[in-house]
Amino acid sequence: MPTLRFVLEYDGTDFAGWQAQAPGARTVQGELEAALLRVTGAAVRVVGAGRTDAGVHAEGQVASCRIETRLDAATLARALNAVLPPDLAVRSAQQAPEGFDARRDARRKLYRYRVWNGPVRSPLRARTHAFVRAPLDVDAMRRAAATLAGRHDFASFETRRRESGRAGASTVRTLFRVEILGASGGEVVFEIEGDGFLRYMVRGLVGTLLEIGRGERPEADVTRILGARDRRAAGVTAPARGLVLVRVEG
Repeated sequence: MPTLRFVLEYDGTDFAGWQAQAPGARTVQGELEAALLRVTGAAVRVVGAGRTDAGVHAEGQVASCRIETRLDAATLARALNAVLPPDLAVRSAQQAPEGFDARRDARRKLYRYRVWNGPVRSPLRARTHAFVRAPLDVDAMRRAAATLAGRHDFASFETRRRESGRAGASTVRTLFRVEILGASGGEVVFEIEGDGFLRYMVRGLVGTLLEIGRGERPEADVTRILGARDRRAAGVTAPARGLVLVRVEG
């Protein structure tokens, strides 16, 4: 049975996240599996490279499944897009090597977090940007962000769930790049690329950097936060709507 690799784009606003949940919860995984059943007649389980949370968007989420179909990958992608809802699309589909698993084989992910910074909110950005009214010291945030790059224990930036089964799991991750683009009084974009991410980690990082940008904590506080290994030491979790999974690499 061949394995297919999909690249997906979605507006996460009206989804309860990636992962299939209790009946009635609208999820990306659930919508894609339902579309595959409708097009091919096959009930399959789809694996995603990243379990994006409710309200989080994606430009390049990667998913995989094993499925028997007479349609070639490109034709299947077109057929799926004909039945998928407007806020979810298959950007590409191709046959993957035997044994490919979107989650297990993900080696590098790029997330982008977008903020609209100004005295007046932007209705056109309401679904895709967090809104920060206070002026931001972008230079201070950049200096603090430089401390986060590299291999660290990011336990202070993980929001744990009792049911996650993560007790004792490593919280060490490598961030290849933490870059902040833009300027105060307009759009400010955080680009964070790493080998893996803990639950709510990116949003915790951004929330902490925004507190530094607003002058609510010193930029040198990042070192203390990393050493604390305690979520209470870091800043608030930034809203989901600003976060986009941009790219996944194997």
